[in-house]
Amino acid sequence: MERHSRRRFLAVLPLVLLGPGAARLRFRARGLDHPDPRPGITAVRVTPAERLDAATARVFDLVRQIPHIVDGIRCACGCADIPDYYSLLSCFEGDGMGQHCEICKGQARLAHRLHSRGRTLNEIRAAMDAEFG
Repeated sequence: MERHSRRRFLAVLPLVLLGPGAARLRFRARGLDHPDPRPGITAVRVTPAERLDAATARVFDLVRQIPHIVDGIRCACGCADIPDYYSLLSCFEGDGMGQHCEICKGQARLAHRLHSRGRTLNEIRAAMDAEFG
C-alpha cells in the first residue's frame, strides 16, 4: 500500500467527499492564474512508464509529448497546495498526484487533444477554465 503525506490527503479530501465540483469551486474561489511555462522545460522528471499501470502510463506518455504546454496550466484539483508544485506538469513528476487523480489526468488528456488540434496555450487554458474551473 502506498503512503501519502497528510497534506496530500487533505488536499484530495474535498474531492472524495464532494466530487469534482469541489475542485472547480476551490479553483475559482482562490483566483488562481495559470503559470508561465518555464524556459527550456522538459519531461525528464515525468514518472517513467514502467512505474505505472498501463492506463496511467498512457496519460503520462501524453504529458511527455507536451511538457512546454502542460507547464503553463494550473491544476484544478488542489495540487497547488503541495510543496514544490509549479504547474500541471508537477502532477506527473515523481510521486505526483497524476498517478491517482482523475482531474489531473483529465486535464492532461484535454491539453494533449487540444494541442494536437493546433490550439494555442491561451486557447487550451481557456478550455481548462471552462471544463475544470
